Amino acid sequence: MYTPILDGIDSVGYVDFHVRDFHSYDTERGATYNAYLVRDDKTALIDTVKAPFAEHLLRNVAERIDPAKVDYIVCNHAEPDHAGGLARVMQAMPQAKLVCNRRCRDTLGVYHDVAAWQFEVVRTGDRIRLGRRTLEFVETPMVHWPESMVTYVPEQKLLFSMDAFGQHYATTQRFDDQLALATIVEEAKKYYANIVMPFGKQVQAVLEKVGRLPIGMIAPAHGVIWRTHWQTILDAYAAWAACRPSPKVLVLYDTMWESTAQLAEAIVEGAAQDGVAVLPMHVRRTSLTRIATEALDGAALALGSATLNRGMMPAAAAALNYLEGLRPAGKAAMAFGSYGWGKGAPEAIDRWIDGMPWEKLREPIRCQYRPTPEILDECRAAGRLLADKAQELARQHAG
Repeated sequence: MYTPILDGIDSVGYVDFHVRDFHSYDTERGATYNAYLVRDDKTALIDTVKAPFAEHLLRNVAERIDPAKVDYIVCNHAEPDHAGGLARVMQAMPQAKLVCNRRCRDTLGVYHDVAAWQFEVVRTGDRIRLGRRTLEFVETPMVHWPESMVTYVPEQKLLFSMDAFGQHYATTQRFDDQLALATIVEEAKKYYANIVMPFGKQVQAVLEKVGRLPIGMIAPAHGVIWRTHWQTILDAYAAWAACRPSPKVLVLYDTMWESTAQLAEAIVEGAAQDGVAVLPMHVRRTSLTRIATEALDGAALALGSATLNRGMMPAAAAALNYLEGLRPAGKAAMAFGSYGWGKGAPEAIDRWIDGMPWEKLREPIRCQYRPTPEILDECRAAGRLLADKAQELARQHAG
């Protein structure tokens, strides 16, 4: 079914209540693949859906207009969750021109046979007049693919923002003021941290462009539509793009015979100060999705592992590999861990910290087999150091 969002504009995408994995991103609340129909003298479909849901999209469109009469299909982004159903949709809309930028056209040609498609290639600043409404285009490279762009309807102050400002959140209630705002922002933060975080500089450039537009509604490609709290998500993106830290200490670790767990507990104990949030996370019991989300605004991290085969435990290595790809900036960190007859894990973590754009707070804390009282005291002191640094970084970036 369709959902009217403004006069002459409907949401016609698909709500997927059952998906729980989005390329290793945990989607506990499901996902949506949003597409929008703009009806005027001419009609435009803004984006499509994943291939399995193309027929659902076409049925939704058919409730408002004969699909064969659609004049334009705008492809803001060629990723298959938005353009996988495009071939079927183009088949059902034979007179439609496919509107996209040059990079998007080239990428679509890798995924689909586009020989018979009519393209209208656009760039930033180009416009298409539908009647009373206009579609304006702004290219947003690397938010989060090279060919990404957004589409704006100035007459209704409506921004079709593609992946920016989205959330993986399946609900029949399509607007931000119909649901708990804290939950929507939580899902938007999770989405940003796990997908958009590496592109903070590009996001800041997009926010500057979008900030010049009069905004009254933001319709993203995933999740609910921002019709009331759109300034909230713009402000949140500004903070996330800057990796603005909060006074929060993360203690990530994996353990074998609980020695590294004891070190972690002592670090947590030392870091537990007024005004500082301390979050211990056993990486084998914590999803990568949550680890990345907490790292987005965590200021100081203690990273620990028991030694296995002269290196880190596999889950610890996986967590660090995931964070390395996302490259959250502006953190402070230290390594810790235990070993038996051969060293390895704390040293490997320490080298990993050296490769990140982070401040290293101190040399690794190590224990052989079991931590002594002296080593546990050293961990408590390290926790205090982490807490002090977290507060310092949060003060520096406040605003």
